Amino acid sequence: MSQHIISVKVENKFGVLARVAGLFSARGYNIDSLAVSKTEDDDISIMTIVVKGDDRIIEQVKKQLHKLIDIIKVSDHSQQASIKRELALIKLNCTAAKRGEVLQLATLFGAEVADISLKTITFSVDGDSGKIDRFIELAAPYGIKESMRTGLVSILKEKD
Repeated sequence: MSQHIISVKVENKFGVLARVAGLFSARGYNIDSLAVSKTEDDDISIMTIVVKGDDRIIEQVKKQLHKLIDIIKVSDHSQQASIKRELALIKLNCTAAKRGEVLQLATLFGAEVADISLKTITFSVDGDSGKIDRFIELAAPYGIKESMRTGLVSILKEKD
């Protein structure tokens, strides 16, 4: 099964998210991440759905999405040139003795300090999913107290 990044542009109306997510769950596919936001037009929202699945079944789901009312456009960013980003907030247990090491790690990844206390430091890290995975892997030995990720967002690159 391969990973698919499906972008769904929809009318910003009540119940649309539930109908879109329902198509995936009806097929037995777990949504790995889901990000939804308004676009440059307040009446239109965009959903970025990351799901692992059989190419043939995902193609059927995309066709069924096109048939739903309130759907404007469906595109698969998996096979197209696109810019993909994710945001994570990661709270680490951090004693004063380890603070320098932890801040040095954060600097290597371009992570920003979002909050600091006597016992913890919370970082904001953005970038592709691999970068965030690597930061979490290297930060884990310090003790991750809590973490949260936004889910992937994706926008197609312009063709020159």
